[in-house]
Amino acid sequence: MKATGIVRRIDDLGRVVVPKEIRRTLRIREGDPLEIFTDREGEIILKKYSPIGELGQFAKQYAESLNQTTGHIVAITDKDQFIAVAGASKKDLITKSISRDLEEVINERENVAAAKEDKNFINIVNDDDSEYTYQVIAPIISEGDAIGAVIILTKDAKIKFGDTEIKLANTAASFLGRQMEQ
Repeated sequence: MKATGIVRRIDDLGRVVVPKEIRRTLRIREGDPLEIFTDREGEIILKKYSPIGELGQFAKQYAESLNQTTGHIVAITDKDQFIAVAGASKKDLITKSISRDLEEVINERENVAAAKEDKNFINIVNDDDSEYTYQVIAPIISEGDAIGAVIILTKDAKIKFGDTEIKLANTAASFLGRQMEQ
């Protein structure tokens, strides 16, 4: 655990203000849910809550199945980070924060299908120097909220994604969204 040197008092209603600098760094916005944990030493730990994180193992298996079927890299994110990755880039992406551009695509509920040279191609992580040549991004919607995305990627310049990959990403996103509603 890293000390920040910031001390806050609890007010008469039991509230503590999380400093703006920390909220900005951790990308916590007004209204974001936080999970509360305690440990044996009396520490209270606040963690940004990820509803799709509850499906972590299931999302991993789903990504691996899509990867085995298509041969493409498959990633599943929440609104902050990659929670499941299958394929060649697993080490490059797992638990990394998503880019602001990807976060915006999720929030706008946009589907993206683009080649690297297209203007709508986005970097999925900040400072992305990867060799992805094509991407399909489908937002995961659960109970009306955009909670993450399913991303299918390739580094093979000979492969062009089409309707099949778009439909696979949309089907996976729809399925995961429905799983969250149960």
